[in-house]
Amino acid sequence: MKKTYDRWIQLAAGRSQLALLSTFVKWVILGGLVGLLSGSASALFLSSLDAVTRIRLEHAWLLFLLPLGGAVVSGLYMHYGKSSAKGNNLILEQIRQGTEAIPLRMAPLVLAGTLITHLFGGSAGREGTAVQMGSSLADALGRWLRITPADRTILLMCGISGGFGSIFGTPLAGTVFGLEVIAIGLLSHKALLPCFAASFTGDLVTTRLWGVHHIHYKVDLYPAMDGLVLLKVIAASILFGLASLLFSELTHYLKRSFTALIANPMLKSFTGGLIIIALVYIAGSRDYLGLGIPLISDSFESGVHPFAFLWKLIFTAFTLGTGFQGGEVTPLFAIGATMGNSLAGLLHLYGPFLASLGFIAVFCGAVNTPLACFIMGIELFGSGGAVYMFIACVISYLFSGHSGIYSSQLIGISKSALLPVPEGTTLADSKLINPRSRGQDLK
Repeated sequence: MKKTYDRWIQLAAGRSQLALLSTFVKWVILGGLVGLLSGSASALFLSSLDAVTRIRLEHAWLLFLLPLGGAVVSGLYMHYGKSSAKGNNLILEQIRQGTEAIPLRMAPLVLAGTLITHLFGGSAGREGTAVQMGSSLADALGRWLRITPADRTILLMCGISGGFGSIFGTPLAGTVFGLEVIAIGLLSHKALLPCFAASFTGDLVTTRLWGVHHIHYKVDLYPAMDGLVLLKVIAASILFGLASLLFSELTHYLKRSFTALIANPMLKSFTGGLIIIALVYIAGSRDYLGLGIPLISDSFESGVHPFAFLWKLIFTAFTLGTGFQGGEVTPLFAIGATMGNSLAGLLHLYGPFLASLGFIAVFCGAVNTPLACFIMGIELFGSGGAVYMFIACVISYLFSGHSGIYSSQLIGISKSALLPVPEGTTLADSKLINPRSRGQDLK
């Protein structure tokens, strides 16, 4: 088999159409395999997540086991996780320049950890879990096939796209997300076909092969293009970007602070569980636990508490900031949708319309992927409000600044010429650079 492949490579080299055909077939197959693996993993995860959520809702007393659940998860990562504890940041680092293997154990660990978080009521998401499962399975596939380092980079990007596209049912957004999330302001086309193959296949496998379906939200009215409406959308989008900034910075601050105060990860997560229980009683509601799907639905159908977005932001920041496992994206959807619904009354705009903009814009500001979020908006809500969606994503992306939920994300191009950053700077590194000395450092 290997000899046949080598002979084909020699034959195709220098012959443009054969070379292009070889590349096409190679990456459709490899991307499709990653999609098969990540889609199957996402189907298992989504089915399990629905099950544990039902159990939690049926047994309210499970919330009081959240501190113990957090300690168990942190204990698993302490003893067996190794580099898996870095989560999505490990994947981004390996795509850029790493030679360290992404351990296959990352997949079962993040799956179990996220399910435990949701079983006992932690406020977390699912994107991080899907992306980590997809990428760890993709890396294992690459090691088995003995691919080159250059191909490994593309295969890891396929893992991101396959996990994202399959977990949300957005194959086009998943494709672009895998390309765009690596570096702010840069978009490489070298993995365009592989990422699409992975995302498209992953979505098909999840929905068609395993029969797991996604929730869709309806926006049946978009305002006509009007100067006043445009100004209102711009104002709301700035607030969406600032909400993204607040979420990212608060989550990172809590991670640093709790790690400094409580060295033992198990005790840190146990303490975080106690804080979440206290927050439930302070807020007087359990609506801010779990994914936040009911909050999103209410934002499109009826209405929510004016400060629901702030409560969800606080619950999620403390959950993730104290070491619980899970993603950030679905809570970000909930924060954005509820914030949009709340702003709709103040701005005299249709609630579901502004909720749809907040849904994608707050997420966009936190992950710095405006194109992927814009495409996701079209896939989820239709193209009726495409112009407004694009405006919301671009403005939120700008006003979230050099911040985001992935601290290892590279700043490929600064968001402002007045805020230059040295080449190779990540979001985490940018916090260590004195703004006053940026210009001098580049001379």
